[in-house]
Amino acid sequence: MNQIKKKVKIKDVVKYLLMLALAGLLLYFAFRDISWDDFVEGLRSCNYWWILLSMIISWIVVVLRGWRWRLMMRPLSKEITRLEAYDAYNICYLANLVLPRSGEVVRCGMIANSGKATFEGVLGTVVLERTWDLICVVIVTLPLFFFGTFKDFLIEKMWQPFVESLPFKAVWLFVGIILFIVAIVLIFRAYRQKIASTRFGAKVIKVWKGLVDGVKAGFRMEYKWAFFGYSALIWIGYWAMSLFTLYAFPVAAGLSIWDALFLMVVGSLGWIVPVQGGFGAYHFIVAMTLVPVYGFTQSDGLIFATISHESQVVQMLICGLISIITYAIYSKKYKKAM
Repeated sequence: MNQIKKKVKIKDVVKYLLMLALAGLLLYFAFRDISWDDFVEGLRSCNYWWILLSMIISWIVVVLRGWRWRLMMRPLSKEITRLEAYDAYNICYLANLVLPRSGEVVRCGMIANSGKATFEGVLGTVVLERTWDLICVVIVTLPLFFFGTFKDFLIEKMWQPFVESLPFKAVWLFVGIILFIVAIVLIFRAYRQKIASTRFGAKVIKVWKGLVDGVKAGFRMEYKWAFFGYSALIWIGYWAMSLFTLYAFPVAAGLSIWDALFLMVVGSLGWIVPVQGGFGAYHFIVAMTLVPVYGFTQSDGLIFATISHESQVVQMLICGLISIITYAIYSKKYKKAM
């Protein structure tokens, strides 16, 4: 038993160190060729009142996320308070700064520790929540193909050169894509059981089923319109955070609300990479996107990524530490009551 625990601990330490090394490597590649004088001067030129406003919006988004999560947990227990859900979310983000993905387990454990719901039940709501977040990302990404600088970049730099290189007319490309999709659907319907028996096929079906079940669960929810309203406000809040960060950055003065939406989507990819608090991944992805799409210098791209990322990290640290204190206070009351 001790040997098993030792192996698990060693595995966890190695995993943590690999994530830390990845973050450091991405930071190195992001910052290796920049002029530090230009970088510091760029940071000084920012209007930090807009950054402060972005941080306030970030805090409001966490509040809304806590309230929305509480709605999802109501079938488990109606005694879970908004404060409990909010504190659990803040501490979740704080935990993710130390160890990626650990926050989800931490917040489920906090609610379960109150005795108002089981860990497994709360974990189910987290899966549902992540499903809807994925759906929302898809929804907010769609307008980018019709508005803003990213649309122009796709057409001028990617689509037109690709079409011009084709040995046939573009219309046949669309016909081929449609026929390919139809063929995939027919093959899946005919060989579904065989596909499901493979590891990759089983994962694809599981993800698809999870998305479908998540959508159904959302529409069957007791307070579904409040849930949808919170979801809309959360993503509008993310959009506003991105826009206010652009306002703070003089070089980005000419960018539009659609560009802010694009940067919001790109930034979300930086947080998904399994490294501590998105460090390195966020800076690398955002900066490397700004350079080709908007013609930013690498220094300007990294300044934007840095003020955007670090302002969110500061907000997470402040709110997370406050929530640890408030959670410690009312968790003692639960222990006394038990």
